Amino acid sequence: MPLPTSRPRLTVAVTGLNATDSPGPGVAVIRALRESPDFELRIIGLSYEALEPGIYLRELVDKTYQLPYPTAGTAALLERLRYIQEQEDVAVLIPNFDAELFNFIKLEAPLRALGIRTFLPTLAQLEARDKLNLPAFGAAHGLRVPASQPLFDIAELPAAAEALGWPLVLKGRYYDAAVVHSLAQAEQAFLRLSGQWGVPLIAQQFVAGQEINIAGLGDGHGRALSAVPMRKLTITDKGKAWAGITLEDEALLALARRFAEATKWRGGFELELLRTAADELVILEINPRFPAWVYLTAAAGQNQPAALLRLALSLPVPVMEGYAVGKMFVRYAWDLITDHTAFQQVAALGEL
Repeated sequence: MPLPTSRPRLTVAVTGLNATDSPGPGVAVIRALRESPDFELRIIGLSYEALEPGIYLRELVDKTYQLPYPTAGTAALLERLRYIQEQEDVAVLIPNFDAELFNFIKLEAPLRALGIRTFLPTLAQLEARDKLNLPAFGAAHGLRVPASQPLFDIAELPAAAEALGWPLVLKGRYYDAAVVHSLAQAEQAFLRLSGQWGVPLIAQQFVAGQEINIAGLGDGHGRALSAVPMRKLTITDKGKAWAGITLEDEALLALARRFAEATKWRGGFELELLRTAADELVILEINPRFPAWVYLTAAAGQNQPAALLRLALSLPVPVMEGYAVGKMFVRYAWDLITDHTAFQQVAALGEL
């Protein structure tokens, strides 16, 4: 029997359950939510693939439903969520993938009519910080960003390299990137990235420096309620942090506050930065959701997913001050054992 609790019960749905070498944020978000002091949570996982590891982490995820791919559009997504809501009575939904955010933002009002709350950036905010628009965004807000240009065709690579120089960074529309040092490498990377993510790709000027990320939470009115900076200690071949450590650095916190104030950002965000040898902070990307390492914020004393849950429910959230400096995370691979019948149920029925 479950232990008695005085905390109110709440059902929360979370996407981003993949936990591979380029993990989604979902599992980390769920771990942080499980530590919320405010609610006794039932966690609904929302997946796109039957082999997303979070589906089978039954100590974290109580029930999983598959969603249609974002390319299916808002009507298909709303129909599926309507069915899920009939089964689960979801109070709050937290999307964690860039590619799905457009649909969820468009559906904010219909979802609220179903009783499902979200706390997401506006469409204008989502568009403004897009990789394609990052130079204009930086210019508008006085933030330093590398020069970049869109690439719709492989034939545009020589001109991009001429304008931006070698080495060159090629980025997928939503995910993935490659640093290339020659035209041959660039052409190979273009074919791989465009084959996986479509076009346009983004050609970005390479900037040397120390990689730093900031996980933050904006209240939608210009305040950064939380900001936790992290320096990457180990990086995968895809550029993802495999180990990191929290930093004490007022310049980083000031940058996060400046971003939230300038954009009136609503929801979770991540700033991907480089600190150059001249001690300049350069913004490489602005991700419109929590990062995959967001559980470190909870471990350091600022539980950003739990705070976002309160914001979605229109509950007060104070500005969080202070966090544990020198708190580290190290990722590891773990062979999760499940039964083939569980996989078959997800693949055939779309739920587990």
